[in-house]
Amino acid sequence: MRHQPVHSSFFNKPTLELAQALLGKILVKETAEGIAAGIIVETEAYIGPGDQAAHSFNNRRTARTEVMFGPAGYTYTYVMHTHCLVNVVSGAADSPEAILIRGVEPVEGMELMYQRRGPVKREQDLTNGPGKLTKALGIVKEDYGRPLWEAPLYIAEGNEPELTAAGPRIGIDNSGEAREYPWRFWVSGNRFVSGTKKNNIIK
Repeated sequence: MRHQPVHSSFFNKPTLELAQALLGKILVKETAEGIAAGIIVETEAYIGPGDQAAHSFNNRRTARTEVMFGPAGYTYTYVMHTHCLVNVVSGAADSPEAILIRGVEPVEGMELMYQRRGPVKREQDLTNGPGKLTKALGIVKEDYGRPLWEAPLYIAEGNEPELTAAGPRIGIDNSGEAREYPWRFWVSGNRFVSGTKKNNIIK
């Protein structure tokens, strides 16, 4: 399967708009082992410096968050609880914002994904979470800073989903009122979505 990377201009959208535009696009990782790819079915937006749940809250600038202060469309990876998570940098330069990719539906490289993930109870358990999908696709911390419109790690064109939903983000209970912001977006009814907390149909 051949995937067509999006143009770099695709990422030049307000963060909440981009988080929704990513749904239906394809996340692709090319390695020496082969290509693994999945349709993005769930995202979460983080809008620092006013977002208590964002790594860049209060304009916190560290070696880890540095890429968020640059232009949109670059890869922000970090490790949490031994799992690598992948984010799309969004917002203008010096506006440190990002979008976490929480779930993808596999479309290429299933055998490779099973090799990387090992036995799973259900097919959707391959990639229905931010740590699961990075392991399945072979995305690693060293992908930090890569432009997401060219190989080996990129966002490719896909099909706009018919129905999407929005609700509060997951796993950010210690972030004050920010934990209630409806900045998680997903494809309604897709089995590779990681959770359905406080669902609200938006499209």
